[in-house]
Amino acid sequence: MSKGKNKGIYKRGNVYWICYSSLDGRIIRESSKSRKFKDAEDLLIQRRQSVRDGKLPEIKKIKNYTFRELSVDYIKWCERQRGFEQKKNVIRQLVSEFGNYTLRSFNTKILEQYQTEKLKKIKPSTINRHVSTIKHMFTKSVDWEMVEEDVLKRIRKVKKLDENNKRLRYLTKEQCQLLVDSCDIHLRPIVVTGLNTGMRKSEILNLRWDQVDLRNNIILLEQTKNGERRQIPVNETLKDTLRSLVRRLDVPYVFYNPDTRKPYRNVRRSFDSVCKRVGIKDFHFHDLRHTFSSLLVMEGLDINTLRELLGHKSLQMTLRYSHLSPSHREKSVKILDDLFSGKPTSQLLHKK
Repeated sequence: MSKGKNKGIYKRGNVYWICYSSLDGRIIRESSKSRKFKDAEDLLIQRRQSVRDGKLPEIKKIKNYTFRELSVDYIKWCERQRGFEQKKNVIRQLVSEFGNYTLRSFNTKILEQYQTEKLKKIKPSTINRHVSTIKHMFTKSVDWEMVEEDVLKRIRKVKKLDENNKRLRYLTKEQCQLLVDSCDIHLRPIVVTGLNTGMRKSEILNLRWDQVDLRNNIILLEQTKNGERRQIPVNETLKDTLRSLVRRLDVPYVFYNPDTRKPYRNVRRSFDSVCKRVGIKDFHFHDLRHTFSSLLVMEGLDINTLRELLGHKSLQMTLRYSHLSPSHREKSVKILDDLFSGKPTSQLLHKK
């Protein structure tokens, strides 16, 4: 039997599984518990021979696990992943919804109803992130033999919601200064960092001093959302702000709660409070990133450089800011003024 031709062997994660028919025609799927194709191949030959001999192989019966039980194992597995704290919060929300559900009870209808209900309260992009997390949890549950693959197939049928990514809320320079001046003392340097770097909230709140190089004026992010290293330039405004912070030798984080000496888990309450106080409406912490991007583009920064600063893998995400820079379109059509002015081409080429 060759790897390419044997349809009874497939991979789930790093482990090979086998698939064969029982005497009564039922499809049986079983983990080989091995990462080696040859082990799965040998097991499949044994199982098919047992069926031909009229013997039903003893298959380990899977316990009827709950979603809460799966979440405990999944959170432990997630500790090694990027963005662990954010994912842990998502899982906690999901446990509050589905904690007592058995894994076998999940189906397409349950998740589609969940999407419909949540649309009344949260954005489609957030719902999609929740459903993607559920799908991956079930993928791991099959790998860990906590549920049958048929359940995973039902889960995978749930489609993503259309996301409206057109929202682009940003502040003017004057509003930025008003916001910074009005922040509480613990929040001000965090907001200054957001406005001057375009870093994501999780990147800011988990920033460590060993990532900050004020001699060379850079912040180095090793673990980012897209998995690539990112160097962020530090301007004089941010440099002065960071130098003004009290640094403790026993606390590695730049921004931390002085009571717990741990990084802030969230600053939403204090951020929303200051926005309300100064009359800035419909503005979220992530909009500091939009403000950083929008102000730079309006000052003439090219889109590709902005893409590098934001850490976008594709230019498509950065293009949402392109409409804020009409100057490049104006300059491009002005070329025609020169072309039709009767000036020699040599003059046009050397024109500054």
